[in-house]
Amino acid sequence: MDESPSFPESFDDPRITPQFCRRLPGPDGDLVLVGVVHDHPASVARVERVLERIEPETVALELPAIAVPLYRVYARDRADDAASPRFGGEMSAAIRAAPEADPVGIDAPNWSFLRLLVRRLVADRVSAGTARRVLASVGGATREALACRVAATLTHATSMTVVPGTKAEYDCDRDDSPERQADHERAHVAGVQALLGGVDTDGTALSYRDDTREQCMIDRLEDLRAESGDVVAVVGVDHLERLATDLSS
Repeated sequence: MDESPSFPESFDDPRITPQFCRRLPGPDGDLVLVGVVHDHPASVARVERVLERIEPETVALELPAIAVPLYRVYARDRADDAASPRFGGEMSAAIRAAPEADPVGIDAPNWSFLRLLVRRLVADRVSAGTARRVLASVGGATREALACRVAATLTHATSMTVVPGTKAEYDCDRDDSPERQADHERAHVAGVQALLGGVDTDGTALSYRDDTREQCMIDRLEDLRAESGDVVAVVGVDHLERLATDLSS
């Protein structure tokens, strides 16, 4: 199969480029990494276009496993005539676009993440303050995941749709042209990268948490690749480079 750069270039769509999409061939199936900006219309469209082309056995989502049921509910919501779901952004769009695939949450919090995180904190002899900040951030993520699980239960049991958290808003929407969406998304990513580029996070609570998250996502995707069939992974674009590098080696 062709090298990954030819895969995005095979789409006549400015939203699908090597910056946001990589194809990693494997002996039993390919892994396609789709980088996204949360709730951005270009990202939602990218996920949908890729999944129109590929019919994977698995759709791996940057969600905790406990949150996946809620996004399955969002994917089934047909309250309006829009092709994309009203809630859940690119994650529920991926589930709707691949109805025969198995949606799998690959993000923390989960037990493997917690075990690896604790091992790293102990091995590096981090200060008590850093350890407390790391565990506090994990606690916040766990509460968010549990809120998603409760919301899924309530949505199943009642006539209302429960939406935890807030939706990101952009000066761009799904009715804009693909070119407008792509330009806006690239400018947004460049602005965020420039803002964060001058911040040194090495050794901080944030770096411990996020590095461990990425390692757990890599390990989970390796497990999924070991099974037969294609896998499409929908992840934040800021994770894309490390995942592509580590999963290509």
